[in-house]
Amino acid sequence: MYEAVGKKVTVNLTSGLCEQNSLAGESIDLFLGSRGINAKILWETTDASTRPFDPENPLIFGAGILTGTAAPCTGRTSVTSISPATGIYLKTNVGGHWGGIMRQAGVQTLVVTGKSSRPVYLYIDETGVSIRNASKYWGMTVREADRAIKKDLGDQDVQTALIGPAGEKLVRFASIMFSIYSAAGRGGIGAVMGDKNLKAVVVKGGKGVAVNDPAAYQAAAEKAVEAIRADSEFPGLSTYGTADIMCEANEAGLVPSYNFKKGKVPGIEHLSGRYLTEGGFLKRRVSCYSCIIGCHRFAGIDHGPYRGTCSGGPEYETLAGCGAGCGIFEMEPVIRANALCNDYGIDTISTAGVIQWAMECYQRGILSKEDCGGIALKWGSVEALLEMIELIARRKGLGDLLAEGTKRAAEEVGHDSQQWAVQAKGLEQSRVETRLSKGYALSFAVNPRGVDHLMAQVGAEFGGKKEAVELVEKICGDVKYAVPETVEKKPELVVWHEDCYAVSDCLGFCSFVTTAIYGVTPALMAELFNCATGAELGEAEIMKAGRRVCTLEKCFNIRRGLDRKDDVLPCRLMNESVAGREGDRSAMNSREELDGMLDRYYELHGWDLKTSYPLESTLRDLDLGFVLDDPLIHEKLFKKGRNREEHCN
Repeated sequence: MYEAVGKKVTVNLTSGLCEQNSLAGESIDLFLGSRGINAKILWETTDASTRPFDPENPLIFGAGILTGTAAPCTGRTSVTSISPATGIYLKTNVGGHWGGIMRQAGVQTLVVTGKSSRPVYLYIDETGVSIRNASKYWGMTVREADRAIKKDLGDQDVQTALIGPAGEKLVRFASIMFSIYSAAGRGGIGAVMGDKNLKAVVVKGGKGVAVNDPAAYQAAAEKAVEAIRADSEFPGLSTYGTADIMCEANEAGLVPSYNFKKGKVPGIEHLSGRYLTEGGFLKRRVSCYSCIIGCHRFAGIDHGPYRGTCSGGPEYETLAGCGAGCGIFEMEPVIRANALCNDYGIDTISTAGVIQWAMECYQRGILSKEDCGGIALKWGSVEALLEMIELIARRKGLGDLLAEGTKRAAEEVGHDSQQWAVQAKGLEQSRVETRLSKGYALSFAVNPRGVDHLMAQVGAEFGGKKEAVELVEKICGDVKYAVPETVEKKPELVVWHEDCYAVSDCLGFCSFVTTAIYGVTPALMAELFNCATGAELGEAEIMKAGRRVCTLEKCFNIRRGLDRKDDVLPCRLMNESVAGREGDRSAMNSREELDGMLDRYYELHGWDLKTSYPLESTLRDLDLGFVLDDPLIHEKLFKKGRNREEHCN
């Protein structure tokens, strides 16, 4: 039983103590692995007073329970902590090869606490974990540090998880870069690592990952390969990457440009996945551990002022954010911006978002050229984009303010600039036009880490392909609900996608193959989980485990003071219609529209409609009764003896 489950390693950087424990048992049955186990550890090791930069705030790396095995597209790792950007729950998920190699070293979960008095890195192999001096690597970019560590170890096969200068400087949206170019980017997880004086985690593989029933597991894995390859979206995603949708999305007005002021713009074809490939910028396709799709890109520039620039990516979010979002419609400067962000270790989504906010402030006369250190922060200025990335990463000049994130920067600058600060819960919104996609709007509003797409991708609401339409019919009872601009049945779609996404993260599956391509169904995930671990979960039970994880994450934020009022979208999107449909309330995320969807969403979850708090009966049904042992949660749920069931009729 639990043959596939690796060890839990805990490292206290203050004391230097390292411990190893088993993860097998009840937690695997209930929380599956990775994201779920991480969430439970975060709940148990923090309380309402724990701050992002406290030594007690843990940095938790959890490879998927199937990561490192033969199942396709299972190379993912979840990293969990309290976010420096938002002060609330943070899970960020990453690909590359790091997680698979950590599993080969026998480790499933790594928990890092405390704070070192000097820069260090962790080295993990089959024999254990050691804390090593990283002083010589401090200040290096991600690629510089990766090269130097491998050279000093005399081993090019190790995999690294690294921070760059942005993490060291505690930029609140600093990322951790895995396998050099794969980013655990959202929410500032790299700043937590930097605050602990932890430069890198280096893993060295050993033997393969054993499973409970190898023959049955191999058969199920082959079934998954066939299902992924059979999906109609597979060829485009494999050939052109995530930016394959750019031109189609722009035609529908769905590419947020100029800080979400426009959705359809000319010149977008030069930011597309097809142009990246056919324009000669794509040098090779890149696959994560066990991936059969290869959606990642490695791009380079052979001519012009940015000749010699090369890096992993850019993905859709970077092309839309650093490109169209800033009014830039050339591939070369976006590749350059992407390379800088990767090397410095900062999230391209938040970086682009805060720069767009600053550009609008400049346009409105709120920030002067002097305020910007002599930089003319104009729309379309390549120089402004690239210089601001450098300043943010090194916290110099205006970059020091922008490194605090859009919410804090807007609060500091004032002059009503919060109205065009496209963020909620403190996180910059990813490049999805939620005013024209109501399912995404709801999923963004309730996302426990803030407004983005990487907790529940609800692409099925657009229909467009037979697999999506069939899924909508299965969940909602009719294909007519595969329409993005209506609110009917969107809560049902969001809840299903949330649960499925959580299971995907826990098992280590890339969400593309479960909530975008749809080839790997919950039933197939349950089959693989059972063959690997010896468990006996059905489709309903594994989806309930996903619901359990989502509900625990919700409770974590309740403990930190959040309630229904915080399930919102950015001010601009709640008060301004999309360009070309001014005054049309159906083309914005209105309060009334969102409230109606929230009521149904909470009802489906078994949460209180007034507060959004889970009912006691819901917690006990999900085996989350331990949450009620927290005095603060208990007080919130049972304040003044109120009957918690009355709002769920």
